[in-house]
Amino acid sequence: MTQSVFDYVVVGGGSGGCPVAARLSEDPQVSVCLLEAGGSDKKLLVQAPPGVVVMLREGFHNWSFETVPQPGLNGRKGYQPRGKTLGGSSSINGMVYVRGHRWDYDHWDSLGNPGWSYDEVLPYFKKSENNERFGENEFHGAGGPLNVAELKSPSPLCEVFMSAAQAQGIARTDDYNGREQDGCFRYQVTQKNGERCSAAKGYLWPVLGRDNLRLYLNAPFHSLIFEGKRCVGVRYHDGKQIQEVRARREVILAAGAFGSPQALMLSGIGPAEELTRLGIPVLLDLPGVGQNLQDHIDYTVPYKVSHPEGCLGLTLGSSVKLAAAAVEWAGKRSGMLTTNFAEAGAFLRSDPALSKPDLQMVFVTAVVDDHGRHLHWGYGYSCHIEVLRPKSSGRVTLRSRDPLDAPVIDPRFFDRREDIELLIQAAKIQARILESEHFARFGAQLIYPVDWNDDRQIEQDIRNRADTQYHPVGTCKMGPASDPLAVVDERLRVRGVEGLRIADASIMPSITGGNTNAPTIMIGEKAADMLKEDARRQ
Repeated sequence: MTQSVFDYVVVGGGSGGCPVAARLSEDPQVSVCLLEAGGSDKKLLVQAPPGVVVMLREGFHNWSFETVPQPGLNGRKGYQPRGKTLGGSSSINGMVYVRGHRWDYDHWDSLGNPGWSYDEVLPYFKKSENNERFGENEFHGAGGPLNVAELKSPSPLCEVFMSAAQAQGIARTDDYNGREQDGCFRYQVTQKNGERCSAAKGYLWPVLGRDNLRLYLNAPFHSLIFEGKRCVGVRYHDGKQIQEVRARREVILAAGAFGSPQALMLSGIGPAEELTRLGIPVLLDLPGVGQNLQDHIDYTVPYKVSHPEGCLGLTLGSSVKLAAAAVEWAGKRSGMLTTNFAEAGAFLRSDPALSKPDLQMVFVTAVVDDHGRHLHWGYGYSCHIEVLRPKSSGRVTLRSRDPLDAPVIDPRFFDRREDIELLIQAAKIQARILESEHFARFGAQLIYPVDWNDDRQIEQDIRNRADTQYHPVGTCKMGPASDPLAVVDERLRVRGVEGLRIADASIMPSITGGNTNAPTIMIGEKAADMLKEDARRQ
């Protein structure tokens, strides 16, 4: 065993860990070690926008987790892709740039988390961002590590979708991350020059030459090292044996909504009954670890078309087009291969009386079935619709004491009846858009026929095919000492121990109203500032 000593050790090189490591190492007097379980992200399949990593089973940059059988999904196991590479899930996601609604952060603050209101987190969103379109203004930033851009070659289908949405009373919005979230739009994407801009590419690639920043790849977590109740380091696998790195100041967990609670429980922090059952010595009985799992439940409706204007598809002709597009992308970083597929969308309210959108649509210029893993010959398009703030919640637990075993993931989708009722209503709204006169010329047919006037049919199709929208959060929730399920305080310090913080989506007390990559990067930015502030006080 070898051992190295740093000021800070960060576990997880994803959307939370990359900002923390990059910002802390800005001070040349501070040493930082970043441990990432996956390998290098400098692969063409990762950097090309339409990468298919999310579709692939374990073995290529994807943990490819599964849930336990879900009663709400008619007993099916859900699929939970997570990034297994530098950049984490920001290296395999759809690159959609969404922050959520102002209310989400004001709600966090109201739950007893001072410093997390919208006005207080907005500066960190701006700090992280280089928005090519808006530049520096009231809501956006310029010069930040995360490049946010318009799609270079959007499909004409986007205009069809937005016109159809408008006809259903959903107005266009110029900036869904600005003053008002409501409306339909083309998504902005985390791309730069026609390539993916992950958290790793934005934050780490430019600074990997720093003498005070050490990156270990292919270094899966083993356990936290404690002296009494103080965390002083991390054990990890190097492929041959267990190694140790020590932290003079603090250890920061940024292993995600599944990895961070797993790391705590493997190290003796969590529900005592669960730990005892597996023979893990209890360092701290912290009941909230692994609880409060929240995720966006998503219903995708795919159509095949006879007139494929603007659609992507699987045919002999499309193979020729794809080859030509690959040549264009290789030479110019432009053309069809700059698509993220999820090109347009909308935030809408199921009831006009609501104070904020409760539904999100993601319009895709190709057929999406079972996360793209079930392919269909021909051309088509699809649309996702999801419940933004589901009432159902689940948990993450340990499968065994082996750190290399996947955790047990139980989102408990549709555990609350309100979620399925809202999604049935949402499906009808979506159908009115996709089956309107605006789409008539495409000759579209449902791949899975449903009578949109029959709620029981809709519910059955949802339970047969709905699944995650890839946004698990909340399993190490932030909250006051009075909250029995709170794992971290408002400074992201793990309650009951010293020298240990968490900086990823697991700290969200409630899920945000939209995609979670940008909020997780914001959390990393804010965590780095808090670490610096606390170090100055010592």
